[in-house]
Amino acid sequence: MSSRLTSLVGKSSVAIATNSKKLMYHLAALRPRQWTKNLVVFAAPLFAFSINLQSSLGSLLAFVLFCCASSGFYLINDIADVKSDRQHPVKCKRPIAAGLVTIPVAIGMALVLLASALIVGWLKSPQLGAAITAYALLQIAYNLRLKRMVILDIGSIAMGFVLRAYAGSAATDIILSSWFVLCTAMLALFLAIEKRKAELRLAQKKGAKPRAVLKRYSLPLLNRMENVVTTGTLVSYALWSSGPVVNGASTSWMLLTSPFVLYGIFRYQLLSDPQEIAIYVDQDTEKGGHSERPEEVLLKDVPLLVTVVSWVITCFVILWLKQQGWIQ
Repeated sequence: MSSRLTSLVGKSSVAIATNSKKLMYHLAALRPRQWTKNLVVFAAPLFAFSINLQSSLGSLLAFVLFCCASSGFYLINDIADVKSDRQHPVKCKRPIAAGLVTIPVAIGMALVLLASALIVGWLKSPQLGAAITAYALLQIAYNLRLKRMVILDIGSIAMGFVLRAYAGSAATDIILSSWFVLCTAMLALFLAIEKRKAELRLAQKKGAKPRAVLKRYSLPLLNRMENVVTTGTLVSYALWSSGPVVNGASTSWMLLTSPFVLYGIFRYQLLSDPQEIAIYVDQDTEKGGHSERPEEVLLKDVPLLVTVVSWVITCFVILWLKQQGWIQ
């Protein structure tokens, strides 16, 4: 009796462990690390100085819906690229390419996630539903054609961030400042260019065959594009933070946050420098890391994280001082 009970307990433990692993594989296929991009939906109430329970709940809903939509397209993209991913030194470890998640299950997950995001979005408000629908159409166009078209591929990535920002506005009924939209677009272009630079450098370092669109780019070209976009980002943020006089922030005291933005951009450029990124490439080559995804390198850099946190804290302090009537 005792041996039979022990056997049952052992089998149950094995079954639980197996199911837990399967659950982790399916969760990994959703690429939860990429969900940090969807935090842009919280920018609308933050930049508008309209932070309350209603706006927080609305932004949280938009965040969840965009996580569902983006993960749905990550699954579709991995299904479409499964053959090429299996030949890639890093992407071969993705759950679908590695055979840890079957293609039929991945298709079912993608359909459920996308349908849920669209239905809930339209039920919440036509504007939010339209933003998610536009994002879905953009992703379809990107996966079918735009990701192989030079310059337009970078523009498509940036437009995805703008739609996230608009969704945050739609979910909270906050009217976006034109400077806010421009700053979001410029910063998104900056990140997209940095991503292409990281991919191109990694392909050159490993001697791997770059995908078609990367053959049209060169590091000098990307550097020139980066210079233009960096200037645009800093100027648009400076104009927004100048205050109501230029239809920007509700107080010109937001100019105090400009040094954080300036340092953050310069720090990010430092991380994308060949000498710096080689460190991550060398470390991640053995570990199957993520050197092609600079947004994850961003999360590993302590000075940059401190800068972002300091910027948020400063914004909240200025907001509190304005609400108390101590500043205009």
